[in-house]
Amino acid sequence: METAEWYRYFAEREVRERSPVYEALALGIAADSEMIELIDGLPRPKRQPNLLLAAVRFLGGPYDEFGRFREWTVRHWAEVRETMLARRTQTNEAGRCASLLPLLAALPQPLALVEVGASAGLCLYPDRYRYRYDDGPEIGPAGSPVLLTCRTNGKVPVPRRLPEVVWRAGIDLDPIDVRDDQAVRWLECLVWPGQEDRLARLRGAVRMARQDPPRLVRGDAGAALPDLVAAAPAGATVVVYHSALMPYLDARARDRFVALVRSLRAGGLPVRWISNEGSPRLPFLLPKLTAELPDRRLAFLPALDGEPLAMAGPHGEWLEWLPEPAGS
Repeated sequence: METAEWYRYFAEREVRERSPVYEALALGIAADSEMIELIDGLPRPKRQPNLLLAAVRFLGGPYDEFGRFREWTVRHWAEVRETMLARRTQTNEAGRCASLLPLLAALPQPLALVEVGASAGLCLYPDRYRYRYDDGPEIGPAGSPVLLTCRTNGKVPVPRRLPEVVWRAGIDLDPIDVRDDQAVRWLECLVWPGQEDRLARLRGAVRMARQDPPRLVRGDAGAALPDLVAAAPAGATVVVYHSALMPYLDARARDRFVALVRSLRAGGLPVRWISNEGSPRLPFLLPKLTAELPDRRLAFLPALDGEPLAMAGPHGEWLEWLPEPAGS
């Protein structure tokens, strides 16, 4: 996908109706040959729309109107470029725990969690958030600063109690320390303008995580994952999981990762694998679907051990359980 097309796709398929400010900026960039030329001077993985827009906000640039945004960004391009090269789009959306919770709660307890692509580790605390599915009762600790709400469709097995987590750890190429104010401000800049509920959720999750910071290992999954799995306590079900990790892996890296997780499962360890990725990201899941993908942007496919169980919103805002296969 060419850069202008990428920004147009971002505007029309990702942020439309979610962030009008970003929609206008992305459309303006897509139609501006000078800006596209500047962006094309970056390595391809660094040309992401969300990375550019977050970098400008992080540096204090204007983003409420394209003309002002363009003028400031072109004038400060050296700083913007440096920020984009130094940082990653490590959006840490705790809301995705609402998509993961029914899968986690159904596994043999207790659990040892290993998240790949953990960012600041905010999705390592599914047992410390409050949840409300549709108009049902809240579940989770009453004192939690974070309430995750989720609309459901189909026979979602909403748990009555939270999973028992006895151990948790994460892997990331560049983990974020929740105690680092500047690192947390970068996470805040990755939240799209106008999404005040997401911003409040992020801040509540950070406050909670600062009381008990997660164990995060810096490195590639291929090198770090086997050791972390081996370090999990005996008697716990080890759950290797990830959300929105695949967009940052090329096809070969994705295949290597899938092969690695499958090899861990084949090694006799009590390892379960939960993936929560956009529908095109793990193509082998698509033929296994028992329902048509909805006409929604960026539907995710929560899957257990390579078998899709549901469709979900990218931020955990809705969850649709798949029907049982015919004849099962």
